[in-house]
Amino acid sequence: MSRYFIIFIVCAFASEAYAQRHPMFFEKERPLNVFLKKPKVTKLIDDYTDLDLTEVELSEVLAIPDPITYWYHVNRFSFDFGQLSLTNWNAGGQGSVNGLADVRIRRTYKKGLIRWNNEFIGRYGLNRQDGQEFRKTDDHLEFVSTLGYKFSSESDWYYTIRSSFQSQFTKSYNYPNRDNSISDFMAPGYFFLGAGAEYKIDKNDLLFYASPLTQKTTFVLNQRLANDGAFGVREAVRDPNGNIIQRGRRVRGETGILLKNEYRKNITEDIEAFSRLSLFTDYFKNFGNIDVDWELIIDFRVNEFIKARVGSHIRYDDDISVQRTNEAGEVVDDGPRIQWKQQLGIGVLIEL
Repeated sequence: MSRYFIIFIVCAFASEAYAQRHPMFFEKERPLNVFLKKPKVTKLIDDYTDLDLTEVELSEVLAIPDPITYWYHVNRFSFDFGQLSLTNWNAGGQGSVNGLADVRIRRTYKKGLIRWNNEFIGRYGLNRQDGQEFRKTDDHLEFVSTLGYKFSSESDWYYTIRSSFQSQFTKSYNYPNRDNSISDFMAPGYFFLGAGAEYKIDKNDLLFYASPLTQKTTFVLNQRLANDGAFGVREAVRDPNGNIIQRGRRVRGETGILLKNEYRKNITEDIEAFSRLSLFTDYFKNFGNIDVDWELIIDFRVNEFIKARVGSHIRYDDDISVQRTNEAGEVVDDGPRIQWKQQLGIGVLIEL
């Protein structure tokens, strides 16, 4: 009898121990009560503002992590607008309306020691005065692609291959003459391809690029302009009567040194300055005679979307002759001159 009693006592203690470990025997809720509850649907949301906390418990929400990307983007769209309207204005004058659109899009890939930057710049401006047709005031088209490999992980210098293309969207005229254009898409068009070193600091948006070997190709695909030797291409060969014996060349190549600098600076919280400078000289023709392209823009922000802009653009190219009208009324070449464009306007700025 004592043997059965001992077996009974041992079984009782074993049941008590099993009950303490098995969730089916919990007298009160324990951490393992999740096995006894009915599972709830987990809701996935993109942003916490999509969540109605009065209906959903935070414990039921699972955050969605952002995908890993090595691409960085900048989208800047601006439009400047101006208008002058006169009604019975005895001091005289002429009503006008003008607009200028500016688009700058950048895509940059950065991973490890590799950096690949791609940029598009487009500008187009029109002006119309009473009694006149629309006239173009600005026209610029540019693509830039730069592939760099860092000297080291601690360095801000890159081994760089750089290419760029520049031209315009539509024909330009020497107003009021609209019979013959003075420039057009790919007349001229410039293509640069070179290798060098680039210094880049993202924090200050500072860039300096030096290339001891850059190929500059000038395209003048308008044959009439090419025959006239516009933009430095070889002009047509003519007989004494002016008849063309050999057509002008439409492509010209140069090999030289290219230096570029870009810098963006927040002067104050609402004033931003941007400078871009390009210098090029040919090794084999007039070495040391430098082509200059310098653009300076200062933006004054009124609020998040409204801004005022002051701009200056200076160009000098020894191969581009400025035309003027002489005393006899004839249009003649006046040789290379400094080209200067100024801009002042107020408009809308959108950054995405």
